[in-house]
Amino acid sequence: MDNAPLILLLLVGIVVVFGLGVVVLNRRKADVPTAVEAPPAPPIAKPPSVDEVPRVEEPAVAEEADEFEVVEEEETGPEPEPLVEPEVVAPKRRFAKAAGIFTGAFAGVRAKEKITADTWDDLEETLLRADVGLSVATSLLAGLKSRVDKKEIADPRGLVDALQAEMTAQLSANARDLTFDTSVKQPNIWLFVGVNGVGKTTTIGKVAFAQKANGRNVLLAAGDTFRAAAGEQLETWAGRAEVPIVRGSEGGDPSAVIFDAVQSAAARGCDLVLADTAGRLQNKTNLMEELKKVRRVAEKDAGTVTEVLLVIDATTGQNGLSQAAQFAEATNVTGVVLTKLDGSAKGGIVFAIETQLGIPVKLVGLGETIADLVAFDPDEYIHELFDAGS
Repeated sequence: MDNAPLILLLLVGIVVVFGLGVVVLNRRKADVPTAVEAPPAPPIAKPPSVDEVPRVEEPAVAEEADEFEVVEEEETGPEPEPLVEPEVVAPKRRFAKAAGIFTGAFAGVRAKEKITADTWDDLEETLLRADVGLSVATSLLAGLKSRVDKKEIADPRGLVDALQAEMTAQLSANARDLTFDTSVKQPNIWLFVGVNGVGKTTTIGKVAFAQKANGRNVLLAAGDTFRAAAGEQLETWAGRAEVPIVRGSEGGDPSAVIFDAVQSAAARGCDLVLADTAGRLQNKTNLMEELKKVRRVAEKDAGTVTEVLLVIDATTGQNGLSQAAQFAEATNVTGVVLTKLDGSAKGGIVFAIETQLGIPVKLVGLGETIADLVAFDPDEYIHELFDAGS
């Protein structure tokens, strides 16, 4: 039992150490602060209303401010583009094809230093190629040769200028207005004559448009009863122009159709009748005799014929002159409508018709549209023929 004191001492030590540990632990707990409840948050204040906001008086503007000029700030931006001059477009040459024949010839004559025998040959050939006709060409050049012999014309340029003046003078003497007699109470009648294929029906339709635009009451008469579809074509034009039309049966009497049309125009209050006529006949009746009859019947009682317009295709040249002579003899032609002049190199037919037959060219066709049938202006025509070669 020698170890008993030692064991007792060990137990006492353990108790002491345990007691000290308890004391230290209690002291540490005493040093930690206890949790404190947070006080409640104060209520959020509402923003004052508009009426509660104190108004701040704006300072008065000094009267001297009126003395200052208000200057607007200049806008900045890209520099404006420079103005571009509009392109100058040359006027359309309405007789370019006809002028083509004269171009080289006149340019060649003007380029020469003096007038020679070749000069006269060149001018004569040019006039004949343009279908002026031999007699007209001879007459024109004879007068110029006389002036050259008298020293009135000294050089080729002066010769061409003199030829231009002479041709202009020959055409300018004729009256070209379409005749409409306002003194008569009955309808005016314009008869359109010419062989088939020259554009007679189309010409009537375009004239109807133009005359209606001038304020006239127009009626069409389909007097070409011998050509198939002639009545249908004219009826189409009447629809486009919005004018009435009188037709007859195919192969019927043309004079009867014209007579009925004039009577109808008088009843309707129309003041102008545009009458188509036959260009050929399907029987042995002479065309010219038939046209004479048409005119007599047209003027029987209700109407007055104030124009007989011969329609000629300009591309036919001298054949057109022959037609003009025959129709003029039968129907007392008062004027010529020259179609397709814009596409013809034989524009000299104008001089042949007017100088040999004394019939003025009143209208010319320069295209397919309604506006391309225009009054013939001889000054413009001659100017283009000679200007093309200058």
